[in-house]
Amino acid sequence: MSATRHNEWAEANQRYLRAALEEVAKALDRHAARAKGGIPNSGGAGRARPPDREATAENETVSALQILCTVFGLSSFEREVLLLCAGMELDAGFAERCAAAQSNPDRRYPTFGLALAALSDPHWSGLSPGGPLRYMRLIEVGNGAGLVQSPLRIDERILHYLTGVQHLDQRLEGFVRPVEPFSELVPSYQKLAERVAGAWSRPGGSAPAVHLRGSDLGTMKAIALHACAQVGFGLWQVSAHHLPIDARELGSLLRLWEREALLGSYALFLACEESDSMDAARLQTVQHFIDAARPGLIVGGEIRRSRSGRPRITLEVGAPTAAEQRSLWLSALGEAAAGLDGDLDYLVTQHRLTPSSIHAAAREALDRQEPGDKNRADAARILREYLSEACRVQARSSLSALAQRIIPAAGWDDLVLPQPQIKVLREIGIHVRQRMKVYEDWGFAAKTTRGLGISSLFAGSSGTGKTMAAEVLAKELGLDLFRIDLSQVVSKYIGETEKNLRRVFDAAEEGSAILLFDEADALFGKRSEVKDSHDRYANIEISYLLQRMESYHGLAILTTNMKKALDKSFSRRLRFIVQFPFPDAEGRAEIWRRIFPAETPLDGLDIGKLAQLNVAGGVIRNIAMNAAFLAAEANQAVGMTHILGAARTEYAKLEKPLTQSEVRGWM
Repeated sequence: MSATRHNEWAEANQRYLRAALEEVAKALDRHAARAKGGIPNSGGAGRARPPDREATAENETVSALQILCTVFGLSSFEREVLLLCAGMELDAGFAERCAAAQSNPDRRYPTFGLALAALSDPHWSGLSPGGPLRYMRLIEVGNGAGLVQSPLRIDERILHYLTGVQHLDQRLEGFVRPVEPFSELVPSYQKLAERVAGAWSRPGGSAPAVHLRGSDLGTMKAIALHACAQVGFGLWQVSAHHLPIDARELGSLLRLWEREALLGSYALFLACEESDSMDAARLQTVQHFIDAARPGLIVGGEIRRSRSGRPRITLEVGAPTAAEQRSLWLSALGEAAAGLDGDLDYLVTQHRLTPSSIHAAAREALDRQEPGDKNRADAARILREYLSEACRVQARSSLSALAQRIIPAAGWDDLVLPQPQIKVLREIGIHVRQRMKVYEDWGFAAKTTRGLGISSLFAGSSGTGKTMAAEVLAKELGLDLFRIDLSQVVSKYIGETEKNLRRVFDAAEEGSAILLFDEADALFGKRSEVKDSHDRYANIEISYLLQRMESYHGLAILTTNMKKALDKSFSRRLRFIVQFPFPDAEGRAEIWRRIFPAETPLDGLDIGKLAQLNVAGGVIRNIAMNAAFLAAEANQAVGMTHILGAARTEYAKLEKPLTQSEVRGWM
């Protein structure tokens, strides 16, 4: 509404309100006269004119009082009771009129008794706690000798509304806040918004609750906001973690919000972020709120539905399609997208960002560009590097709290493995790089939704290079690597392991990070024979992990020291299995050749003799680093003496004897 139009409405609204108050004032004067014996009580003599008739003719715009009466279904009597209370705040003469009408100079306030005696069409239900005046807290009943003699007062929020002043009820501040505007939705999200709007536009009944299931609250809010715009609703939001646990406080909040929603044509977005971390009392509060909240309610996030709960429509909110992500990148990058065709496809393949994250990553990358970068021959490569890093940063924060980030440092030259294993690892990288072409362009995703995740098992004893191989893949693919210790994820409480795993996968989905599930032996085992409930639930947990790995957009790797403990029915569901052998003497020699950085000063190292140490690559790395510290302290180059001292320390830590055959001929 324009400022001029609003001013015209405000003036008309004030005129209508004054006229309505004047009619109630006349009713009080007539009742006072009857009480003095001046006018006989003829029943209909005190009747005010039917509500809204003259004001509607005078002003085409509906007044606040008319809207309020329609929204809450007020009768003619309830309307006049409300005006009686409003008059006390807006007209100084109402106090004298109330005293005169009640023949008591001390009763300078309205009561139900006065209303029943002086106003038109009186009915006792207007006093009922379930009636709109009291249930919706349009008026407040003060302390008095009895219900009909207690003073009445209009609620402050309602008084302001009648005068044309629109604001949020102060008692709701701190609980709800408006949802900020979002840009236009991608087509798949627009369809979801249309489904929500369609459900709310059906004739008959109030708007049903809608559950938007997904992990990105920003996207779900955008869908909710666009749906509300289609049906003429405003949208506010409240966090499930801000709802009061106390039943009385929660009931008061529900009542105030229902009133606010009806007055302003509002819907409410209930953000259920991190619902897995809620305790039983919080979950019960959220369920009660969902069941009781009226009218339009949109629940965003993951939340279980109670068996006897309010029916709701559930819609899945996934990531934008590959084509939509590409379109978002083009829009966010503008002219800078020229020449990035292949690089944009790479970004879409490697990352699965939400619209807001794509725009944020694009802004961050463009801001990093130096003035001269755009004119360089490799400008596209530089921008791609900035974009790739910005994408990783966007998706990193939510996963960092659940897993340990490993910064990849190793490359293919650092990895010492037999050629068959190297070949499989390179194939894993090919699958990650080319998944968009195969799944989307070549139609495999439309053919089946199962097994599209790139799941791998790295098996081998400790120190044989499993984590290093994951680092090599992460570095080559330009992706973050997160290590999840399954021994910490597995819970003794039934169902908790699945909950922990779901949080990890949901957080990782946006960035398509490489997930390294270490110590898989904590979860895997030969569980084909179910002997008790723990075995049965262990099977459920394993199946859930494999199911999420199969559907995960990125690369998920399991590591185990005991491949034989893995049941064959589970291993068949993994796309790749890489066995990391314990290195032989030739392999150990190659590790020693590559273990020291080029900057490290060396003095007479005999690789053949070093290879006699019968240890895996991880132990060799520890020995080499410890030897470097010993040499640095002595201000010498690293020699056999330093490595011998470091080897003795490492063997002692492993509680393993350093045999004579391993160090024969060293000194």
